[in-house]
Amino acid sequence: MILFPAIDLKDGQCVRLKLGDMATATVYNTDPGAQAKSFQDQGFEWLHVVDLNGAFEGASVNGAAVEAILKATTNPVQLGGGIRTLAHIESWLDKGLARVILGTVAVRDPDLVKEACRLFPGKVAVGIDAKGGKVAVEGWAEASTLGVIELAKKFEGAGVAAIIFTDIDRDGVLAGINWDSTIDLADAVSIPVIASGGLASIADIVRMTMPDASKLEGAISGRALYDGRIDPAEALAILRGDYQPPEGVLD
Repeated sequence: MILFPAIDLKDGQCVRLKLGDMATATVYNTDPGAQAKSFQDQGFEWLHVVDLNGAFEGASVNGAAVEAILKATTNPVQLGGGIRTLAHIESWLDKGLARVILGTVAVRDPDLVKEACRLFPGKVAVGIDAKGGKVAVEGWAEASTLGVIELAKKFEGAGVAAIIFTDIDRDGVLAGINWDSTIDLADAVSIPVIASGGLASIADIVRMTMPDASKLEGAISGRALYDGRIDPAEALAILRGDYQPPEGVLD
């Protein structure tokens, strides 16, 4: 079970949003490379990065910041936000990304995603962001009519490395992950699912170790790590099975 620390990039800085609203951005670090190295030094083994400007504009905007991150860490990095073409995918993978995350294009052009999976096996993930149970696109600014499971099933057997499922209604507000919807999705498809949006406390970390969550690849944490609500060493120890939190954490 992997805990993915998140770096969300806006105008070259590490920020967190509330409910996907760019106007709510809180800057946590002006040096994305230093933040990436800090996460590695804390013991994390993966890194989740989102180009927020890119997600809204449909093209990479924070490329220099992403490259600084790749130089600063030896951990595998997955990147989403504004990646919409095969050439763009290939360019980022050539720069050292472990995998790209395709969101809007997965709704607009599922065949492109399937072709990317064929060309770059194991390197393509799909980001499914939901608001009110429906898939949102264009940096969460636009709702579609697609249901989450309906979209996910389009990619069964295509070779998608993972689905990153975000409940927008919980993102950045520390309300706790929507475990019911996330586990329902994981039950419905054979593609590994990563939970995102709202991870708030050690209780969510403990919830990741419950039997029904064992099918998940992991979960993404942003604001709770930056605000100190989750101690990295404690969280990673729980996921390794090296530490038993006090009783009542999930109450």
